[in-house]
Amino acid sequence: MSGIDHKHFPGPEHDFEPEPGLPERLPETEQLLWQGQPDTAAVARSVFHIRAVAAYFLALLVWKLVADWHDGASLGSAAWDTLKVAPLPMAGLGLLYGLAHLTARTTLYTITSKRVVLRIGIVLSVTFNLPFSRIAAADLRRDGSGHGDVSLRLAEGERIAFAHLWPHVRPWRFAQPQPTLRGLADAASVAKVLAQAWSSARQQPASAIVDRASVFDPLVSPVRGVSVQ
Repeated sequence: MSGIDHKHFPGPEHDFEPEPGLPERLPETEQLLWQGQPDTAAVARSVFHIRAVAAYFLALLVWKLVADWHDGASLGSAAWDTLKVAPLPMAGLGLLYGLAHLTARTTLYTITSKRVVLRIGIVLSVTFNLPFSRIAAADLRRDGSGHGDVSLRLAEGERIAFAHLWPHVRPWRFAQPQPTLRGLADAASVAKVLAQAWSSARQQPASAIVDRASVFDPLVSPVRGVSVQ
């Protein structure tokens, strides 16, 4: 993982950070461009797949209702028996949403004029410094509400373990993990800030940050330098 710094903080991050989300104060030559946290609901949907889990639990409850009724119970009795077990899946969904909330609350993403910084970790806070010189490309994925993720493809020879980044990593990219700003409320705007900062720092056109074409829904107003997946 040459060129990429990471620091561990064995306690509440605000007790150790000289500036929120940063392991040290920014030098005078570096500007803070954007800083933000994931949206809890977006993390619940995209990381913990709460809608799919809810649909699965609902299917199980419907199956129980129909099975009890088919076995001879009255509709009212079958419905009451189903309602009695409903708190269990609801508790499970509540646990998932709670994890999403903790993930969002303990995360702080930062974009400066020279790097991207990820401060992540619910129990053990870890800060990753990703200089633009180590970022080869970026991809934007967003849903219909405008929430989405910005994934960073690292330069050749750079690697951070998937387990060290999760859930702040692009899904299913195990061989070459991609650090990801997850569950952003306005992902397209963040991607635009990143593309412009990357272009300025590396003195290259923003379009150079893209090395493959979009294969999913295009942006209404394309963000130069960031592909949509």
